[in-house]
This record gives sequence, structure tokens and C-alpha cells, in this order.
Amino acid sequence: MSGSSLGTLFCVTNFGESHGPAIGCVVDGCPPGMALSTDDIQLELDRRKPGTSRHVTQRRESDTVEILSGVFEGHTTGAPIALLIRNEDQRSKDYGNISETFRPGHADYTYWHKFGIRDYRGGGRSSARLTAPTVGAGAIAKKWLAQTYGIVVRGYMAALGPIDLPFKSWEAVRDNAFFSPDPESVAALETYMDELRKSGDSVGAKITVVAENVPVGWGEPLYDRIDADIAHALMGLNAVKGVEIGDGFASARQTGTQHRDELTPDGFLSNHAGGVLGGISSGQDIVAHIAIKPTSSIRLPGRSIDKQGNPIEVVTHGRHDPCVGIRATPIAEALVAIVLMDHALRHRAQCGDVVVETPQIPGKLMQS
Repeated sequence: MSGSSLGTLFCVTNFGESHGPAIGCVVDGCPPGMALSTDDIQLELDRRKPGTSRHVTQRRESDTVEILSGVFEGHTTGAPIALLIRNEDQRSKDYGNISETFRPGHADYTYWHKFGIRDYRGGGRSSARLTAPTVGAGAIAKKWLAQTYGIVVRGYMAALGPIDLPFKSWEAVRDNAFFSPDPESVAALETYMDELRKSGDSVGAKITVVAENVPVGWGEPLYDRIDADIAHALMGLNAVKGVEIGDGFASARQTGTQHRDELTPDGFLSNHAGGVLGGISSGQDIVAHIAIKPTSSIRLPGRSIDKQGNPIEVVTHGRHDPCVGIRATPIAEALVAIVLMDHALRHRAQCGDVVVETPQIPGKLMQS
């Protein structure tokens, strides 16, 4: 199966299935000499793992990570880093009733037609369970970016279904299960999710990721633009149906005088472009938004067909997130960090010695 690797110089290859013995990834291209332990990675995995609140799947997984290679005496060696996370709470019997049918809105139908075989237990390879190794790889990228460039990659939930969440503080994001930046919204979110869970339905969400202190100059025209690679990576996250950079689709309704990010000696006057100009980082915050669809694994009956093409009614059993967006913030952060580290190494390889006389203006000063 192709399509399981992300990145060029910093390359992450993901493996495993939802109900197999383990999941994991191989991270190749991490520079040698960086201090790295399981604690560095576990911290990020714990932010994403299931069973952390009543609003997400109750599958009980510790997501304990093992480092199998690439680290010696507490430091990266430059060799591939293999991360392993053992599955501990599989309940494959919950999926026996869909072995001969296709859940509407799920990957069952497309996987069957593409491969002629599918692991129906929890979605197999198409399961969001496979995002855990991505978060592990992202933890490595986050640490290297922070130590080498002072880059901070963090995200928040911008909307849950019909509820918009205005950004108020990063401190608020850390203090609730929704990754909401508005502490006053948490009670309403809990009430909404309790009612949704009782109804048996699901809902989508919007996640925003911000990368601060990214230097100017990263990105490769034309098809390896840094925003294109970020969009490519984020679309690889399960259930993502839309990606915006900066103002995104709102740009279609703006005029040139509104959208252009004017420059002054003291800094940019706005950041409608989301920190990317011509596919290359501008030195401003890189801002990306993703739209996550409602999960299709719900207990309300839906129409579908079986393998013989006969019409049937499907009810999905098992433990599922009524909103997969609730746990998506750490995953989106990880994907952006992986892309940034890859571009950092690519930029250093080709243009690391480039020096121009024009000063780099502040990216944050006077931003709107």
C-alpha cells in the first residue's frame, strides 16, 4: 500500500491497523544529537489518546510509546527512529456485522473496490487510530523546531458544529477537553455534546493551527509550496474535508486593498495570507484551518448495500467519537510540525548560505 509516507528529508512512514497488535511509524531524517526520550513523545500522545473525557470514544488505550531505534544514550543518532504503540483494547466483535456490508460515509466501499480485501475491524487502516504514530513523529519535529528556531506550533478548536469559539487565550486551550480557546464556552459545549451523544448522531468541527516564529524563506515553488505541503498533510488526517491557509475562502469576497498584507519598516500590517507568500514563508505566523466532517460511525440506521449490491440498513456498533474534531488538535499540530521540519531541512540544504541586505521585518508587529 503506497501513500503511507510524508515528507522528503524529514520523512515519516506510518504502519499498522486499528485492531492489529500494534501501530507505529518510522521517522527518517532527524538530525543527530538532539536529546530525546519517551517522555518527550508521551506528553503529546496523552493529549490525543482516547477515553480522556465522556465526549470522546471510550476505547481504553494508554498509547504508551516505545522507541525501538535511532536513539542512543538519550540522543538521536541520525538513524531512523522507530516508534511503536501497542493496541491494548480491541473489541473486534463489535464490527463482525459489517464484514459483508459497507457503512455509508466510510472508507469500507472504496477500500473494497481498490484492494479487493479489507480489514473491517474498526476500519483497519482507514481508522483514526492511525493518527497516534503521527502525533509521536510530530513530537520529535516540535522539539527540534523549538530548539533550533524557537518555533512554537499549537492549535485550538475554532468551532464545534454550530458553536463558534472565539480565540481568547492559549491558556484556556490547555484547560479543557475540547481545546477551546474560550473558557466561557465549555459549559455550552458539554451540554451540546451530551445531547448529541444521547441522540446517537455526530457533528463536525473546525480546527485552527498556528506556527509562530517561522523564518522567512521556507518553501519550494511551484508544487512544493509550503502552504501546499501543509494542505496536503492536513488532508491526510481522517475526516478532513477542507483546508484553508490564512483567510482561505473568505479571500474570495475581499478586495485587493483588503487582502494584501502591506509591509512597513516596523512590520506587516496584516496577515490575511496566513504567513505564506508565493508558497514561501513570510516570517509571519503560519495559520491553517481545517474542516472535519461528522463521523459516519453512528448508531442511527442508514441505507447502504452489501457485497452483492443488495439494499440494506446499517447500524454501526462499537465505541466512536461523536465528534472526531475534539481530539484532532494535537494531530493537526503534529502534521504542520512535520511539514515545517521537512522544509527547514530542505531550505538549509539548498539556501542555508543565502544572505541578503534587506532586513527581515517583524512578522507579528501591528498584525490585524
